[in-house]
Amino acid sequence: MSLKQHARRLIWPAMSVVLSVGLIFALLRYDLSHIIGDSESLSMGITAAIYFSLAWLASRLLALVLDKATTRRRPYPRLLKDMIAAVLFLLAFAATVAMFMGQGAVGALAGSGLVLAMLGFAIRNVVADTLSGIALGVEGPFRIGDWIDIDGLARGKVIEIGWRTTRVLTRDSTYLILPNSQIARQRITNYSAPRPQYRAQVTIVLDHSIPIDLARKTMLAAAGKAKLIQQEPRPDVRVVSYEEHGIAYALRYWLTRFDRDVDCRDEMYGLLDDALRQIGNVAPRQRVELIGAKETTPDSD
Repeated sequence: MSLKQHARRLIWPAMSVVLSVGLIFALLRYDLSHIIGDSESLSMGITAAIYFSLAWLASRLLALVLDKATTRRRPYPRLLKDMIAAVLFLLAFAATVAMFMGQGAVGALAGSGLVLAMLGFAIRNVVADTLSGIALGVEGPFRIGDWIDIDGLARGKVIEIGWRTTRVLTRDSTYLILPNSQIARQRITNYSAPRPQYRAQVTIVLDHSIPIDLARKTMLAAAGKAKLIQQEPRPDVRVVSYEEHGIAYALRYWLTRFDRDVDCRDEMYGLLDDALRQIGNVAPRQRVELIGAKETTPDSD
């Protein structure tokens, strides 16, 4: 959102604050009891308007600060802004109730405790989703635009983070709406944090007849022809295991975007297959050694 748009969003809250404060000062400065019958009620009403106007203005100002924050490369979720606005308006409402009810405010709140408890039990799932959404918004394990993997639930791009649900668009263009309480209980892998680049790898098992140095050079030369991966930092090859059935290698490379993961892996396997066939690679075979027991016959009489 541009600075001009934010300025327009601040006009009405600021005017509301100025008008309410002006009215309360005018009411206190001049004796209007002969014009207004109950000036005390009017004064409390204007004061309540000041509370809500200040909450309105403060929520817009904090939204401006979050949108213009330069320390975060990714945008803050809308849920965090909504939560801040809700807290500010709740404080304004509580201040208004306390002002109108005076000492009776505590008793009124205590008397409604049982009703609130019954209501909370009836909507416990909604409350759990909402509280989980608030926790996700505060902790920020992922943000809008991130590619994430939620164990057992989904893998895709975060489209929206709401009060109760989070919306994810998969690589197959499937639109998933997930309850926040389920997401909060799962392990989350964020492929876009702390930066969009991340390292992936493919594993190849080669026969012992191919020397490790030759296999390493061949795979690196094949990776150098890839067009979808990053060439800086350079790909590298590591020996994962040295087993009886063959030598396992891990070819590691860097990606710029998670949504290219499948295409990059497909390209890499194709290049490796061509390069290894040129050096006469033989797929590792399962070696089975048959050991037969020597047959003995009983001595004949």
